[in-house]
Amino acid sequence: MISLIREHFETIRDVPVAVPQHPQELKDALRADLPETGEHFSRILADTREKVIPGLVQWNHPSFHGYFPTSASLPGVLAETVTAALNVNSMLWQTSPAASALEQVVLRWVARMADYPEDADGLLVTGASLANLYALTAARDQALDFDVREQGIAGPDVPTLRIYTSDQAHSSIEKAAITLGTGLANVIRVPSDELYRMRPDLLDEAIRRDLAAGFRPLAVVATVGTTAVGAADPLGPIADVCARHGVWLHVDAAYGGLYRIAPSLAGALESPAVGDSLVVNPQKSLFVPLDATALYCRRRGALANTFRLVPEYLRSTHEGDTYDFMDLSPQLGRGFRALKLWWVIRSFGRSGLASRLDHSLENADWLRRSASRHPDWSCPVSSDYPLVCLRYEPEVMCSDDRLSKVRIQEAVDELNARILRAVNASGTIFLSHAVIRDGYVLRFSIGNIRTSLGDVERAWDELNRIAKRELAEFLSEKTWTETA
Repeated sequence: MISLIREHFETIRDVPVAVPQHPQELKDALRADLPETGEHFSRILADTREKVIPGLVQWNHPSFHGYFPTSASLPGVLAETVTAALNVNSMLWQTSPAASALEQVVLRWVARMADYPEDADGLLVTGASLANLYALTAARDQALDFDVREQGIAGPDVPTLRIYTSDQAHSSIEKAAITLGTGLANVIRVPSDELYRMRPDLLDEAIRRDLAAGFRPLAVVATVGTTAVGAADPLGPIADVCARHGVWLHVDAAYGGLYRIAPSLAGALESPAVGDSLVVNPQKSLFVPLDATALYCRRRGALANTFRLVPEYLRSTHEGDTYDFMDLSPQLGRGFRALKLWWVIRSFGRSGLASRLDHSLENADWLRRSASRHPDWSCPVSSDYPLVCLRYEPEVMCSDDRLSKVRIQEAVDELNARILRAVNASGTIFLSHAVIRDGYVLRFSIGNIRTSLGDVERAWDELNRIAKRELAEFLSEKTWTETA
């Protein structure tokens, strides 16, 4: 198994990032009867190598640039192996004291890097979506003036709760509203400005309007590093609005929160300490394997007031500055996530992590400059983070006076979608997309610990090669000439 891992990393640039495969073909290759007796491990390992790995999208590949990176460094990979061998359940202090103590240590380290109060309540959870849900659940209980735990939220006297967030916020906020029972209709999407940041003035207007109509604000969710373009909402002005109305501010900094340590961004990013709660994702920026997300709440006791429920069989006693992590979320059984953070942070140190984040930022800047100099490419929006939005706008199409602006926009959107499909089918790069005000864009997210400038240069060359080919095919199609 260790040899397989070594080979994977040694040959990573020689394998495709993804291999398109028909779902039925893939399922047929993996289909088998339930084994009645055990099989030899060498056969299982061989099937993993031959049947499973080739059908995966290689998220740990230096040419994977889709969505957000979840880059696993080798110390983190090895720590996961040890964690699985130990098979610790860190639900209570007494079920594994060292695991709980170590989680407190790494939570303080991560909080310091994020510039959040180190004495805030915190825990490691499985992902930012659940972290957002847990924070909003605590915010809901704070927003209502009765005992939600006992009475629930049903009844004629229960006010309608509102969640306010940017029109660029992650879908997990809406999923949280579904789960909490507040409903999608009560997620107020506040318009963003020309840089895709939430407008505090419109937030203030929305809260005032809802208060006058008898609605109850549950929370405001600000985003630091939006999914589509990597924008950061203005935390200071938003916090002022929240303070004015007494509303909980949750900061979803899953992507951008830990880039504060990058030297090139020193002083350029706002502190998330204004948030009543915060989520940051070491799995996105600190080269920690999935899954590893940190949730913090500076309203001490708020998470426990919402989630603490201790049946007799889980009662325990312990002394000192300790607590049971099961009290801070709905989850009881909890894996030993702290070990991989401890290994990774100690292996690289804060300065080593910071320099690698700067390396990703430098690679992204190179790509932006290259696209800006190219006559057929544009970067419709910039970001402080290593997320580059690219749009292919060939002059031969955009200057065609036979077509209306609307038709040109639609055609360019279609062309960019075709380019994305072709790029991902090639196996050389993997990208994702977003639709913004300028239209359909290719999201080129950089953050893998192994991605070099050479990898980005090769990806840019390949992207241009595929774009030219797709353009030629698109222009030759009958539908284009007939429409023109």
